[in-house]
Amino acid sequence: MRKISILVMATVLLFCCKQKSIVHPTFYYWKTDYHNDKSESNYLDQFKSKALYVRIMDVDFDPDRQQAVPVSPIKFSDPLPPQVEIIPVVFLVNRIFNDTDSGKTKLLANRIATFVDAKIKQAGKQNYAELQIDCDWTKTTRDQYFNFLKQLKNQPLLKGKLISVTLRLHQVKNVVTSGIPPVEKAMLMCYNMGNLRKYGDQNSILDLHEMDIYLKDFLENYPLKLDVALPIFEWAVIFRNKQYAGISKRLNKSQLQDKKRFRQRGNSILYNLLSDYPAAGLKQGDVVRWEEVSAKDLLATSTFLSRYLKPGERNLVFYHLETDLLKHFTHEDLQKVIANF
Repeated sequence: MRKISILVMATVLLFCCKQKSIVHPTFYYWKTDYHNDKSESNYLDQFKSKALYVRIMDVDFDPDRQQAVPVSPIKFSDPLPPQVEIIPVVFLVNRIFNDTDSGKTKLLANRIATFVDAKIKQAGKQNYAELQIDCDWTKTTRDQYFNFLKQLKNQPLLKGKLISVTLRLHQVKNVVTSGIPPVEKAMLMCYNMGNLRKYGDQNSILDLHEMDIYLKDFLENYPLKLDVALPIFEWAVIFRNKQYAGISKRLNKSQLQDKKRFRQRGNSILYNLLSDYPAAGLKQGDVVRWEEVSAKDLLATSTFLSRYLKPGERNLVFYHLETDLLKHFTHEDLQKVIANF
């Protein structure tokens, strides 16, 4: 009887002592002009966010100049709040690593380090601890990209700083072909999961079935420390003659409720345009797929991830910091998601 009691106590202690994750909630800032908007700063205060992930620029290949160049770099009209650290993010278009060599990637690393350093000072900061590189690398660009990351680490301006990368679902599942980036930490991007360009009523932003396929049997064994990014954005995907025609920034959900202009297909997320809509650049017969993420979706995603992520300390980042998006979620909605981790 005593042996059974000891066994029960040991089991209870083991369960109670299971490591609990420490979660630091924050946001991405993905606009081209930073303004210290009071309502957005209030969100940072509410969640006690110590840092903000700020997109500094995209980098793409310029065919005329035959080199990688900055695209739409951010402007800082206001400095960041003094209590909030900046984590700069640089998005690299994958094609810049096609047909490149070590000399070119070394030059790219130097230019990025220099550009980011200047932008940090424009943001009113003297230093930063982490630089995040966002790139959806492939099997064919893997070696060049990983070489770039190694060269980035060796930049004098980045001495002592942590280099992190973004990680897509397919790179977790196909780790043998995708490889492990030579960094200490990665951000698991839990959005843009489906085929955006495929005609139909699927939600390409967030799909729990896709997460199950790509993560269930692979996430727990991924060797890098992982932060997590979750979506709170929405968009209107346009199809013309059942072919992808882009994302409209001129449409919102309330406009789709105009029954004189749009007809919803049953309870689906597809809307038929009944007449030309020049103000939105649309033509009669175009189909709009309205994609959004609900609080229920986020909670289910966090429940799924909490089962397979290794416990530890991590950042939980919502994409992205914008009042019009955040108003769809209550503080309690997001706190439940945070608590799940």
